[in-house]
Amino acid sequence: MKRVLILIASALLVSMSAYAGERAISFDRLPVQARTFINNHYLVSEVTHVIMDESLIRPEYKVYLAHGVDVEFDYNGALEKISSKEVQIPEDIIPVQIREYVKLHYPGAVFNEYEVDKRHYEVTLSNRVELNFNRKFHLVEVDY
Repeated sequence: MKRVLILIASALLVSMSAYAGERAISFDRLPVQARTFINNHYLVSEVTHVIMDESLIRPEYKVYLAHGVDVEFDYNGALEKISSKEVQIPEDIIPVQIREYVKLHYPGAVFNEYEVDKRHYEVTLSNRVELNFNRKFHLVEVDY
């Protein structure tokens, strides 16, 4: 009986992983919160393509824009990461406490990448300095 259950569980896992993967979708298939973010900060015409990554648990979305801007969203459309190779990312998406810290300690630097999750905020500046803040906006790590 134990072997039958293991066999069934294995078959289920294999079939689920076969379904998971990345595929292109239209902009309209993004969650509302993700579409709103793009509409508020960029022109929809700048969107080059949208990818839905169907993981085993929940899908994630990647939006690629002109000028080397990549934006990642979670299953609800909440921002997870934005990065840019060529242009500055919008400062207004970065919490004011982090913006003020950067303005004070790294004058003239601009934001090239911003990442947020349940435990921390991380920014990469134009001078290649990476700053990691906890959820209370205390600096916990600096990478040069």
